[in-house]
Amino acid sequence: MSNSKLVNIAVLGSGKGSNFLSIAKAVSMGELPARICVVVSDNPEALIIKKANELGIPTAVLPCGKYKTWLEPWIEEELVRILKEYHTELVVLAGFMRVLKETFLNAFEGRTVNIHPSLLPAFKGKEAWKAALEACVAETGCTIHWVSKEVDGGKIIAQSRVPILPGDTPESLHARIQQAEHELYPKVLKDLCLDWIKKYAK
Repeated sequence: MSNSKLVNIAVLGSGKGSNFLSIAKAVSMGELPARICVVVSDNPEALIIKKANELGIPTAVLPCGKYKTWLEPWIEEELVRILKEYHTELVVLAGFMRVLKETFLNAFEGRTVNIHPSLLPAFKGKEAWKAALEACVAETGCTIHWVSKEVDGGKIIAQSRVPILPGDTPESLHARIQQAEHELYPKVLKDLCLDWIKKYAK
């Protein structure tokens, strides 16, 4: 990708970082006109931090705080400070397991995307692949959407469909959804970055 401008993207994750690796691979191959400026986690033991360190990408770990599902305002302030320090233009959630609230959204709403393992608006929330399997629907998939105040409720950008097969287990279905995520996320981010460059690059 021969662009003089690269979009600074920050990746937020809480776990293994498989989507992060698919994004990092697209960046390294020149398929995504972006620079991963920092990887941030709420979990000091998260593999995403180890993988980012191995790739030489700056990392930061947020304080744990008192709550498991959301960040207190002072921690969100620290997150915003970190993202601004690294001149973040686009925030990419990749398995980040905290709900982001007003302090963060005031700074980065309209510049934050998330990937969710279902065809939203169906099956919002955690372990959506299990809910799809239990509901006996014919297909599920993944959704990339803008992050808003409503959890898993922001405007949909793109989706990828995954059929539910006879004999599927939560593990086998989740694995196929993740494969779809790894293919879809870099493609969507490429479009978003190209659009960003068109609007803002000098």
